[in-house]
Amino acid sequence: MLIDSHCHLDFPALVADRDGVLQRARAAGITRMVNISTRRADMDAVRVTAEQVPDVFCTVGVHPHHVHEEGEHLSTEELASRAAHPKVVGIGETGLDFYYDTAPRDRQEDSFRRHIRAAQAAKLPLIIHSRDAEEDTIRVLKSEGPSTGVMHCFSSRRILAEQALEIGFYISLSGILTFKKSQELRDIARDMPLDRLLVETDSPYLAPEPYRGKTCEPAYVVCTAQVLAEIKGISPDDIARHTTENFFRLFTKVSRP
Repeated sequence: MLIDSHCHLDFPALVADRDGVLQRARAAGITRMVNISTRRADMDAVRVTAEQVPDVFCTVGVHPHHVHEEGEHLSTEELASRAAHPKVVGIGETGLDFYYDTAPRDRQEDSFRRHIRAAQAAKLPLIIHSRDAEEDTIRVLKSEGPSTGVMHCFSSRRILAEQALEIGFYISLSGILTFKKSQELRDIARDMPLDRLLVETDSPYLAPEPYRGKTCEPAYVVCTAQVLAEIKGISPDDIARHTTENFFRLFTKVSRP
C-alpha cells in the first residue's frame, strides 16, 4: 500500500483520462491520493473531485506563482472556512518561489503567512512549495510558528530539510529522486529519518524514471518509493509501510482504507 501525497488530478493533462488514471493508481496499490489546490478559481473543482472519488482527498490554497493575479487573494478566514469541509485535509500549496519569480516576493510572503495562519486555525498540515527560497521559507515559518506540515517535492539544499525537520515538518520526495543528476538529493534522502518521509508524484509533472518525459500520474509513485527503498537499504514493502504511517500521522483527517 502506497499513498500519493501530492498530485493535481484536475490539471488538463490528467482530466481527459481521469478514470484510467485512477484505475491504474489502484492497480499499482495506491490507496489514497491528495488532490492539491493551486488557484482560487479551481478550488471548487478540486473539492468536487474529492467528493466524487472515495480515495481522493484535497487541499485549499493558492500557489505562489498565482498570488498576484486578480481574484486569487484568499484571506486567512476564508481558507480556514473552506478547510472545514470533511474532504479538505490540508492548506496549500503555498510558499515561496524565487526561481521563477512570477509574483512579487512581498506578495508571496504575505500569502504564505495567511496560509500558515489558516493552517493553525484549522489545525491542518501546511503543504509548502519552496524553490530557491530556503532561508526565507524557514524565516517565515519560524516567525509564524506553525505546528506541522510537509515540504512537498523536496529538491532543495540540505539546510532546508534539516531546518524543516527541526520545526516538525515532513519531507516529501517526488520523481526527481530517480533522475540521474539527483545524487545530491539522494544523499540528503539517505540521511533523513524514516519517520518523516513521504512520497508523491506532483503529477502531471516530474514523471520518474523510466517514465521521464511522459505525463506523470499517481501510479508512478511506486517508482519513487522503489528508489527510496534502495537508498535506505530496506525493502519496498518497508518503505511503503513507513511512508503510509507517516502520511496518516500528518494528515489526520484522511480516513484509512
